[in-house]
Amino acid sequence: PEWSSSPFQQLSGVTQTCATKTVGWDNVAYFCYPFTVEMFYTQEDEGVFPYSLPQWPVLYFEVLSLDFWQRYRVEGYGSLVLPACPGVHMLTIPTWRPVGLGTVAEMRRFFIGGSPELEDLTYIRIPSTFKGKRLSRFGFRTETTGSVTFRLCCLQQSKAFLENSALRQRMQSVLDRLGGFSQQSSVYNVLEAFQRARRRMQEARESLPQDLINTSASAV
Repeated sequence: PEWSSSPFQQLSGVTQTCATKTVGWDNVAYFCYPFTVEMFYTQEDEGVFPYSLPQWPVLYFEVLSLDFWQRYRVEGYGSLVLPACPGVHMLTIPTWRPVGLGTVAEMRRFFIGGSPELEDLTYIRIPSTFKGKRLSRFGFRTETTGSVTFRLCCLQQSKAFLENSALRQRMQSVLDRLGGFSQQSSVYNVLEAFQRARRRMQEARESLPQDLINTSASAV
């Protein structure tokens, strides 16, 4: 909610097929697939207090395998919440896949290919059609399969950042006109001395008797 993107923004894609290599006890595939996503956050009710924290976008991914006989299998599903802090992030996300009932399903997966798949990828996290308070996955059989590592370079822009930058620039220009920190401190000292003298004069005037003040005014 409250997130949008450009109508020409591509929000889904498929990587190339990458051959795996053995690293230790694991089969590793280096996809090195770059992608760019731009998201815009708009808060409609700015005057509502307390301010609700935004829900950051989620990246859903699915890993498929393809063998020599062109048989494909689902190897894992996973989801990734985009980091809220700008910078470079290395995140390793574990994956899982659905498991069919009985050994026949696993034998079909091994010899023929194909496996149980999710019709809605949002079921990896919270289904888009879910409206309740508690989500139960009881009876849904899965098994862990591996992990996928993402290298994310996050950049954030905000109007608040621009306003703060403009304010700093205005303050710096004022300091430049005053001639630096030394002249600024001297000007502040003169203003503070003037304010103190003015307050003392007001206090002295208030402490004098009213008759004396009227006589002085008449004499003048």
